[in-house]
Amino acid sequence: MSLSSDAAFASEPVLVIGIGNPSRGDDAIGPLAIDRLAALALPEMELLTDFQLQIEHAVDLLGRREVVFIDAAASGAEPFSFETVAAAEETGALTHALSPAAVLHAYTRVTNAPLPAAFVLAVRGYVFELGADLSAAAAENLDAALQMLAARFTAVASRPGASRR
Repeated sequence: MSLSSDAAFASEPVLVIGIGNPSRGDDAIGPLAIDRLAALALPEMELLTDFQLQIEHAVDLLGRREVVFIDAAASGAEPFSFETVAAAEETGALTHALSPAAVLHAYTRVTNAPLPAAFVLAVRGYVFELGADLSAAAAENLDAALQMLAARFTAVASRPGASRR
């Protein structure tokens, strides 16, 4: 199977995918980020949330100039890290819960379209137990991450020659 896009690549919106389970404390960071970004109504941005990444998410990337995956991180940089991610094949035995790199790899396997620029926004979390609320520290980290992301998208949208929808 091969998919391609007839749309002008540079004029397509950014896709932001929030990953996580709202019932597991700080794992709610991804879905909460999507809720807060939706309230900001930033231009040229489409939002998606899911409990985990699946191979079907590769099709959601079609025609995007950029994709940002937002997820909670149980370890790593505080308050968050924002890193590029490249396509990479996963060789695990399971077919569920793919990494962003594996979704990008699947995209390259099923499309003839350019691979969008891709980033992972990993927001540091601390409490992941079922039924837990978002921790105060994770809430602060999420606020910092969303300030950065909103400023970044606002700056990109205001550049001369940026497409408008």
